Amino acid sequence: MSCPSSVFEPEFTERLCAIFEEHIAFNKVLGLQIDALEAELVRAHITMKPELIGHFTHQRLHGGVISATLDAMGGLAVMAAIGARHLDEAPAARLQRFGKLGTIDLRIDYLRPATGARFGATAQVLRLGSRVASTRMEFFDSEGRLLSSGAGAYIVS
Repeated sequence: MSCPSSVFEPEFTERLCAIFEEHIAFNKVLGLQIDALEAELVRAHITMKPELIGHFTHQRLHGGVISATLDAMGGLAVMAAIGARHLDEAPAARLQRFGKLGTIDLRIDYLRPATGARFGATAQVLRLGSRVASTRMEFFDSEGRLLSSGAGAYIVS
């Protein structure tokens, strides 16, 4: 597991990546792997596997996989933003702040069929309030073409 970050200390980064990639069981099913963890932007990828196919004739990724990936990415972006807001706290204390995090609204726009061997996703927090965070997410193919975009709202306290 490699989760590069220029903002966070290794203990925080490693523990957050372990939570996201290993302890959230559905993220593990999806095969979500974090590529970058920054305060302003998070990036990850998934690799196509037979269990993720939605349209078997065209070997397209299932729309639910895209939606779940973008939702997870929005949550991860909120975690990173909260972690950056409270850099004065110990890593363990910051990680405890994610206990109440949950999705309260999610919108996904499917722009192009998702075919290929690997997909990337990014997310950023547009606003981090004391109770709610708003995010924007994007899902790409291996050529960098935008396949889907999303917006989410997350409860943070």
